Amino acid sequence: MPFRIRPGRVAALLLSAAVVAGGLTGCSVLSPFTTCEGTEARMKELESLPLLASPPPGATPPQSYDGFLSECADDSGDAWLSAGRLYAYPGTRQEVLDHYRKAAEADGWQFWPQPVAGYELKGLCFTKGEEGQAKQLMLNFVSARDYVEFYGPGSGQEFASGAGFEIEVGSTADGAGGADSSCP
Repeated sequence: MPFRIRPGRVAALLLSAAVVAGGLTGCSVLSPFTTCEGTEARMKELESLPLLASPPPGATPPQSYDGFLSECADDSGDAWLSAGRLYAYPGTRQEVLDHYRKAAEADGWQFWPQPVAGYELKGLCFTKGEEGQAKQLMLNFVSARDYVEFYGPGSGQEFASGAGFEIEVGSTADGAGGADSSCP
């Protein structure tokens, strides 16, 4: 009886050989940024973007929170880095939208008019950068109720009048994608 290998096993053997050979030669078909390890420089770059610290006049971090957000999430494949700020603003949402649209476009960000289907964006979304430097900028509004649910009772009073908002920039650890990448 001749020795036979099923077609599915052939593909698995070839893939295994490619991964091992890539590892031995220093090349890999897998992204090196599947975890947050080694992403500190990219995170600092995101945290220092001027738009995060350029709110409309009168906007302030909430009193019950320093307003700064920064994290790396690596639980879904490639690591995703995000940095942002949370602000309370005594004016209208339209004033916030106008401010950031003007500021982002002046800084070279491209407005993304249609977020991905099924994702409710309550603000604006922009993209910037080519492959290796791609970033997304998102502006979302925060209600007093949402803020209290997230941070607990006693917080969020300053969001009750005016607009609470979060401005956030995100990127894969290696900047994969490009300016044509869609916002969520």
